[in-house]
Amino acid sequence: MNDEITWHDGDRLIRFADGALAAASDTLADQGWDSYELFTTERALAGAPDGLARRAAEIYTVRPGAVNEIAAEQISEVASDHLVAYGGGRVIDTAKAIAAVTGARVAAIPTTLSGAEMTRIHKLPDGHKADGLNRPVLVIADPEAMTAQPEHERRASAMNALAHAADSLYTPFAQPVSRMAALEGTRLIAAGIEEDRRRDLALGAILAGYAIDSAGFSLHHVICQSLVRVLRISHAETNAAMLPRVIEALLPRAPDEMAELADALGTTPDKLPARIEALSGGRRTLGEIGADRLKLDEALDAIQARGELGMTPDTPDRDELRRIIETAW
Repeated sequence: MNDEITWHDGDRLIRFADGALAAASDTLADQGWDSYELFTTERALAGAPDGLARRAAEIYTVRPGAVNEIAAEQISEVASDHLVAYGGGRVIDTAKAIAAVTGARVAAIPTTLSGAEMTRIHKLPDGHKADGLNRPVLVIADPEAMTAQPEHERRASAMNALAHAADSLYTPFAQPVSRMAALEGTRLIAAGIEEDRRRDLALGAILAGYAIDSAGFSLHHVICQSLVRVLRISHAETNAAMLPRVIEALLPRAPDEMAELADALGTTPDKLPARIEALSGGRRTLGEIGADRLKLDEALDAIQARGELGMTPDTPDRDELRRIIETAW
């Protein structure tokens, strides 16, 4: 496999390469991004190549919290029609949310395995509407930057990526290309974790992000997105805690797809939840990340209000949804 992948996909360009972060300013300039505003965090900015921040007309620090709220706070300050997002999923989704309203173009430089750089999945700023959602037109993906988190956090981020692959396999919009991307992404994520092959891990996350953007999502992401929003808990950690439990619920609902997922992970369907838990570094729970059980009914209301839930075969009712979540507490 070549060290660098340059992928022209419709109106977007994806550059995946070792050292891509150091060359990000040159890549932006080569693509005509002579002026832009930068979205990032203090931690990411501290490790940014000098030219990336120096060439930005404005720098916005994205605080922790909900993307719809953060984007609403910052949208009135944004003047450029070229936005560069350098950070994790929250940073990239904030830039996408604002761009969906303003019509700006987004370039994404990911620092986690969130997959946000590959999708047009995001919230809109509170109080604003848009004709459609935004997908970055330029992705600068550096495997080292994407996998630089401490191991416990990196594995949680990897479980988010693995969930993209798993959730995309069984929706009504899944098709051969999205399934191939999901399953190859799954194999790469597992190898990347177990053999400390950071490039494989990062590429697996890119492919899994492509798969979910193409095929959509249902049960797992509807549950996790709702829990994160209502309970105000970590997105990656929530995915890591919930994925083995949701997969267990999907085994009888999508047996062929879950068998393919198990095969890609080198196991059998009956051992699939345990295999995923091992990849995540051991059992993770919602309780340990501060989930408030008193808000569970509010979260269930949010889950059942999501139309995407209906794309789950034999859609679970409220009681079963409660049981799935409570097994992860």
